[in-house]
Amino acid sequence: YPSGNLAIVIIRGRDQLTCIVQEDELRTTKIRALFQSDGRGTCYYPNGDEWINISIQGGQYLDQAGNRVRRWMWPDLSRGPYAPLSPIFISLNRHVGVRILAQDKIFVSFLAKGRQAKFNMGTKVQVSAGSQLPPPARLGEDELLLLAFRVRILQLFDRMRGCLNFPSSEQWNKMQPPMYLMTQAVKILELCMAADISDELRSSIQAIVNA
Repeated sequence: YPSGNLAIVIIRGRDQLTCIVQEDELRTTKIRALFQSDGRGTCYYPNGDEWINISIQGGQYLDQAGNRVRRWMWPDLSRGPYAPLSPIFISLNRHVGVRILAQDKIFVSFLAKGRQAKFNMGTKVQVSAGSQLPPPARLGEDELLLLAFRVRILQLFDRMRGCLNFPSSEQWNKMQPPMYLMTQAVKILELCMAADISDELRSSIQAIVNA
């Protein structure tokens, strides 16, 4: 961001890419969106509530009260003509926007100081009729809370180390957390989406890892 805060992080794993959009804040690593090259993605409102959720089957758009505004399924091109998806565009903040045109055309765009960077996180992933997706890992409420608090404690320890390394400077406040902590926070949010837990608990866990 023009402020110097990290806006977008691209993580290359063994089998896929992950795009993480962070909020323009100095002392937090609040996640506003994450997209994976396997066809999954989620956008969040500023308060951490889910905004858009995308899977290899389709997606849904929620309002700030949690009500479903729109739901869609990706077309199966093997079955012939289909009605194209009406484009979806949201602004995560004044610099970052997300545009969804098709399954393989999901763009994350960053605009600042008259210059633009654009990332296409879309992909073509079809679910065959004769196959089923492997069931997602499901954890209980206590395990999810423990994982969230563990990440939060590690975040605080990292900040304390920064304070000790720069005791008379504000530089430690500008330091980003280690990449492994950001990755762990993303994975916990994914587990929350797959788990059968209440919306209140899901929001609490999001608040803990994004604090």
